[in-house]
Amino acid sequence: MMGDRPSPPRAMSSAPTTSPSVDKVDGFSRKSVRKAKQKRSQSSSQFRSQGKPIELTPLPLLKDVPAPEQPELFLKKLQQCCTVFDFMDTLSDLKMKEYKRSTLNELVDYVTVSRGYLTEQAYPEVVKMVSHNIFRTLPPSDSNEFDPEEDEPTLEASWPHLQLVYEFFIRFLESQEFQPSIAKKYIDQKFVLQLLELFDSEDPRERDYLKTVLHRIYGKFLGLRAFIRKQINNIFLRFVYETEHFNGVAELLEILGSIINGFALPLKAEHKQFLVKVLIPLHTVRSLSLFHAQLAYCIVQFLEKDPTLTEPVIRGLLKFWPKTCSQKEVMFLGELEEILDVIEPTQFVKIQEPLFKQISRCVSSPHFQVAERALYYWNNEYI
Repeated sequence: MMGDRPSPPRAMSSAPTTSPSVDKVDGFSRKSVRKAKQKRSQSSSQFRSQGKPIELTPLPLLKDVPAPEQPELFLKKLQQCCTVFDFMDTLSDLKMKEYKRSTLNELVDYVTVSRGYLTEQAYPEVVKMVSHNIFRTLPPSDSNEFDPEEDEPTLEASWPHLQLVYEFFIRFLESQEFQPSIAKKYIDQKFVLQLLELFDSEDPRERDYLKTVLHRIYGKFLGLRAFIRKQINNIFLRFVYETEHFNGVAELLEILGSIINGFALPLKAEHKQFLVKVLIPLHTVRSLSLFHAQLAYCIVQFLEKDPTLTEPVIRGLLKFWPKTCSQKEVMFLGELEEILDVIEPTQFVKIQEPLFKQISRCVSSPHFQVAERALYYWNNEYI
């Protein structure tokens, strides 16, 4: 399993608060030609109305009780935070919402600096609290015309609590006291499946946290690695061949970039198949610009690992070369130049003829941006 050890992403940035996460890569952004819709705030269907105000019994602060009593109080606070509030009703339970927010803040600080709190009894309670808060049915887009390239995303109304739950969970996973051998009873395949479903959230803040959470789980749970790769594989196949809709493709590709970096040599057949059968066909979808930078990075990572994959990759790109979309042609030319920068001369000979036939067609393209991008190749000293 050491062969599949994930290496750190090439660049890491802070999650929306303080925890590290993989850098966002701005993939070929396109300026809007029409007025973007205003940011929408929508609550997921996690809340079930109870018909009466929610009351939580205030508990003392962890720092105010003797150290031997803190683990038990920690569990009680986790249980309290399983209560989920309706944030679409801005006037309901204001006092209790604020109490839960302050409790979550306290828990974040506690797991960051305290020692001895992670008893075996704490693991199921942590996973239960996190599950109660983050796992829910995502709301459908409120417009069939929603375009992620043009329109503002739906923002999760419960983010004031949800953000702190994610922050807490990341600190929990990164704790020096964290023991995967105990946690694996609760962070299992079912948990990972539900986590992956959340990557379809329209809220980019949530996807950014999910990216960090999944990367930490992949790094700490060796027994889940193959399962995680398989499920990402399935998500991409559904995206390409069935739905062409999934909000978290860019984030999943960022995670894969660091996973691919850690693959041992020689590459397993399953990894090569993933490249040819999944990553290359991802170039065919209409929304390619939303994740092209991350996809190209993964392709280049594979070629740096195994140069013999150059021929199937180049031939795959030529097979799916866009015929009517100049924007995609420009993206393909950019990716092709990245590949040529790492290609080995022995591999280049195998694909030089079909490759330069395509480049020559681009140079003579009636679309000036395509022709201009192809001519830029002559500015590359290596090529």
